[in-house]
Amino acid sequence: MDPGVCVLELLGIVFSIGAWICSLATTIMSTWLTLSTDLLPAESYELGLWETCVVQDLGILECRPYDSLLGLPPDIKLARILMCVTVATGLLGLLLAIPGSYWINSWNQGPEGLRVKRLMKMLGGILCLVAGILGLIPVSYIAHLTVMRFFDEAVPAIVPRWEFGDALFCGWTAGFLHLVAGSLLVTSCVCLQEEPCTLQMPIPLPRRHTYVHSTNTPHRKRSMEYV
Repeated sequence: MDPGVCVLELLGIVFSIGAWICSLATTIMSTWLTLSTDLLPAESYELGLWETCVVQDLGILECRPYDSLLGLPPDIKLARILMCVTVATGLLGLLLAIPGSYWINSWNQGPEGLRVKRLMKMLGGILCLVAGILGLIPVSYIAHLTVMRFFDEAVPAIVPRWEFGDALFCGWTAGFLHLVAGSLLVTSCVCLQEEPCTLQMPIPLPRRHTYVHSTNTPHRKRSMEYV
């Protein structure tokens, strides 16, 4: 096995694990958007996919979940769906890529087993690429709407505006890591040279030397024949 291929698949799995953790954190975090105003300097507001929070100056955090799913804004609904699909797709890709690695003895190491492991790793890499694209869509879309509303001239300047939260940056990081992980896994499959595991020439086995005792002599002498 080429050491470069092993390094590529190991880095791909490490990046895939980090990307999945970041995607899960992005989905759970309530800091997709933040808002602070000079009218209430002791409080700031946070907007997430599942709840809204009020952060007081003393460090007290009060969160309240959304009352109704049907009453959510369309962008929040879309972000919810895509982030849940991203987490599921990234986890499935990770579960395929780990057993498909050649340093995991999870399959028969013959030619057929190597082809199965290569296929599993290829599917894991493709799913990581899909998870990266799906994860970047809601984050970038929410960021685009926030920028458009922030610079909307129809809104008076005195009205506070939502700004980027930490979850958006975490989501961009997750999408980038997913794309890198998928590219590494797919590249390791493309660059892999299948090595035959069957022996090209049979190995000669040592012959066993046995002794046959013959008692057919006239004088009943025991002779030994070498075979």
